[in-house]
Amino acid sequence: ALFKLSYYNEYKSYLRNMVELSRLGLTDAKIKETLNNAALTQKLESMISKADANNATIDKNIGVLMYSLATKCKKAENLDSILPLILNGKISCDTQIAAANEFLIANPSGYNQKDLEMFCGVGVVVTSDEITAFVRNRLRQSEDRIRTLRYKFNVGPIIGDVRRELKWANGGLVKIIIDEELSNMLGPMTEEDRKPSKPTKNKSNTTKPAKKVEIVDDDPIDMNFSHLHKPGENYTSDGYVVTDNTMRLLKEHLKLTGGKWRTRFPPEPNGILHIGHAKAINVNFGAAKSKDGICFLRYDDTNPEKEEEKFFKSILDIVTWLGYTPYKVTHASDYFPQLYELAVRMIKNGDAYVCHQTADEMKGFDVKPSPWRDRPIEESLSLFNDMKNGKVDEGKATLRMKCKLEEGKLDPVAYRIKFVPHHRTGNKWCIYPTYDYTHCLCDSIEHITHSLCTKEFQSRRSSYYWLCNVLDVYCPVQWEYGRLNIGYTVLSKRKIARLIKNNIVSDYDDPRLFTLTALRRRGFPAVAINNFVKKLGLTGALTQTDPMLLEATVRDELNNTAERVMAVLEPLKLTVIQCEVELPYSVEVTPIPGKEVTRKTVIDKVLYIDQSDFRLEADKDYRRLAPTQSVGLKHVGLVVTVASIDYNDNHDITNINVKLEKLTDTNKPLAFIQWVSKNMLVEVRNYSRLFNHQSPEDPEQVPGGFLADVNPDSLRVYTGMVEDRIAGSPPLSRYQFERIGYYCVDQDSTSNLLVFNNTVSLREDKAKS
Repeated sequence: ALFKLSYYNEYKSYLRNMVELSRLGLTDAKIKETLNNAALTQKLESMISKADANNATIDKNIGVLMYSLATKCKKAENLDSILPLILNGKISCDTQIAAANEFLIANPSGYNQKDLEMFCGVGVVVTSDEITAFVRNRLRQSEDRIRTLRYKFNVGPIIGDVRRELKWANGGLVKIIIDEELSNMLGPMTEEDRKPSKPTKNKSNTTKPAKKVEIVDDDPIDMNFSHLHKPGENYTSDGYVVTDNTMRLLKEHLKLTGGKWRTRFPPEPNGILHIGHAKAINVNFGAAKSKDGICFLRYDDTNPEKEEEKFFKSILDIVTWLGYTPYKVTHASDYFPQLYELAVRMIKNGDAYVCHQTADEMKGFDVKPSPWRDRPIEESLSLFNDMKNGKVDEGKATLRMKCKLEEGKLDPVAYRIKFVPHHRTGNKWCIYPTYDYTHCLCDSIEHITHSLCTKEFQSRRSSYYWLCNVLDVYCPVQWEYGRLNIGYTVLSKRKIARLIKNNIVSDYDDPRLFTLTALRRRGFPAVAINNFVKKLGLTGALTQTDPMLLEATVRDELNNTAERVMAVLEPLKLTVIQCEVELPYSVEVTPIPGKEVTRKTVIDKVLYIDQSDFRLEADKDYRRLAPTQSVGLKHVGLVVTVASIDYNDNHDITNINVKLEKLTDTNKPLAFIQWVSKNMLVEVRNYSRLFNHQSPEDPEQVPGGFLADVNPDSLRVYTGMVEDRIAGSPPLSRYQFERIGYYCVDQDSTSNLLVFNNTVSLREDKAKS
């Protein structure tokens, strides 16, 4: 009964908090996210109470500003100074809140109210006419490019210019005016404007054959990073915690970095990178590149049990393949001595303690505080030293930090004991730091300006700031964005390992997977993967993307770059018994449309077409070869007509005897098909989705588990034929098999047999019907 009463009271309090927060105009999802942060909830409720005490009306705009103030401003006295300006309408935008907070931080010992209001733009009105005049002038400067790109023109830099020149302009009004001015310049948006952007075609007139080296677009990722803080202005960011030493530490940071952007890509070297990592790579390296900054590749090598040298090499290989060069390759283990000393300092400050609870006892979010939480500092120092020196058994002690994560987890572990040699430090250490402890401190040591990570780490932001601040070290800003989830696959290392173990896929680079090594092997160009990430943009939304969107981007790229070649997957022999031209007959064709390079294709007395392009009976919708229907041969201007058919004892067709005529206005066929004559045998691997459902890990869609959802027909292997002019093509050479799809030479190829992986299909082709 007591438990039920306690639960009822807790639930009643939760509902009351939801009602209060709904007054700010927050969405249900935002309210639930906020309620997970007790400190922020308490602060907002206090602000609402103060507004009620002053009989202030909280409309949606004021509610949004109050929420912004609660997340930006950490000092209660500063919050109390800014809140009245919001309630009486003197502050009306985020920029003013940030400026007011900046002013109060810089004047902790007192200030003049008029100076505060002047600094944050109170009374300054930027009219719509002023914004319109500025926007028109700015658009006029880029008019030629705008008329070329139309609505695909990136207006982000113009918005940034408006913010710099008209600092207190209303952001929503700026966007409306830009949209109106673009519409006035370009007219209504057309269907073509709504289509996704296509990669720019190569207009080079060179006739030299292309080298088999992949060139990745040198442009940084086209994402808008203008909402992120400027280096050194960390305190203007939502949720950033300001201490008495913050401004001094930021000043030292700026002196060391020269005001450059500094980001990092911090993978764990215990598995293969997947498509989700492609977004992280592009965001971190792309942000630094777009701001003329630097990006570190830092291996988070704090778990020696699972790390292997092959993963280190694979990660750097993929980063390079995607077109990025790290400013410096570092390892968390480079900083093990510093991290240890900082842990000792934390214990001395009373912010960490040695605990003997087991992993099971610490699991969950509603656990009791450790009985060792308040043990004497000297005792924890002595025990931590014993842990380092191998005097405590594995699993018998951890070092825990005295803080609570936003998700409710109490006192996360900073160090644990592992008697496992490290691949870089050997047996020097038997205690290893955790992610929660290592990540933010390595960011601090490397003076990262923008710690960019996916939304699942949002719940660790408060502990990130807490740890840097209790140790009195430079504190970077953590920014979160929505991770890239893709349907009809699994990305977990553990689940891919189960697919391998069950012989469903061959390895981590099986082309049916969405690891980056698998996508590269399948023939996905790096530039297409980068362009795919650009199209998704930098948002906080948690969505699942259909792989068709990625395939469409790959198709757009290969359409401009892949050499055309004719191939048949299931060959059917044709023997020419009559022809209007002398055989062998050759013509010059252009292998890539729009380029002047040509190659020779030859037809002889024996040729092969695909079995699917012949039927014994043709209905009214069928347009290809049949005993009563002719068909055209691509490129050579010849029309095929059936003369007779040869069968074996099983009545299988073994050969079709045909006549070839020159194409004229009177014998024009309904369709043209591909064929091969000077050919070689190849192995062709066609792929379809590995799983039948979009979310194979969702128990509601797939009650039997993801292994039960595997598509048994995800791989089909053909012994086909292709023009022999591409013999000797190296792995990763890409071709369009005309009328079939895009293909890539696989690493399994030998000098005697080329193996091709199907990359993506062609767009729907009515001539195939």
